[in-house]
Amino acid sequence: MNELKKDMFIGSVSFLGIVAFVSGQFILSTMMFGVAAVWSTILLNNRAQAVKN
Repeated sequence: MNELKKDMFIGSVSFLGIVAFVSGQFILSTMMFGVAAVWSTILLNNRAQAVKN
C-alpha cells in the first residue's frame, strides 16, 4: 500500500467516525476513531523508521 492510499484510508475512517457520531452510533464512531488513531500512529512510526534508515 503506498502512502497516498494509507492517508486516504485514515481520512475515510475518520470521516466515517464523524458520520457515525452525528447519526448517534457512538460505539461505531468510537471504534472508527480508534482505528484511525492506531493506524496513523503505526504509519508515523514507519515513516520515522524510514527516515532514520
